[in-house]
Amino acid sequence: MKAVVQRVKNASVTIDGSLYSKIGAGMLILFCVEKDDTQDMLEWMANKVASLRCFEDDNCKMNKSVKDINGEILVVSQFTLAADCKKGTRPSFDNAEAPAKANSMYECFVKLLAQQGITVKTGKFAAMMDVSLVNDGPVTFVLTK
Repeated sequence: MKAVVQRVKNASVTIDGSLYSKIGAGMLILFCVEKDDTQDMLEWMANKVASLRCFEDDNCKMNKSVKDINGEILVVSQFTLAADCKKGTRPSFDNAEAPAKANSMYECFVKLLAQQGITVKTGKFAAMMDVSLVNDGPVTFVLTK
């Protein structure tokens, strides 16, 4: 399981030229489910993301979580994070979870975040999406479990 977490001023997803979802200040999360990922790993990742202190307090220290700032989260499924680029020049996606299970776990991840009182928006699983964002910082973290 992998998540690229970007602190944003705003972010949005457009599909076929139409706005699909958008958020204000918070996090854009590119999320990937890999083979052998478990429910426990999913819960760990959701708790980590919701609690990650990556927003500045009054002293310009990263001491606030997305919950603390009443921020929003936009979660976009991105199986390409499972790519293995060690051999040759064409990435291998053998470690990516099968689409049906990956989608189920993606939806569960979104629900686990929402259960923590966070406004969560999504992209559309397996769709070609245009993702726009205004990085805040930029501040970006790569989380793996």
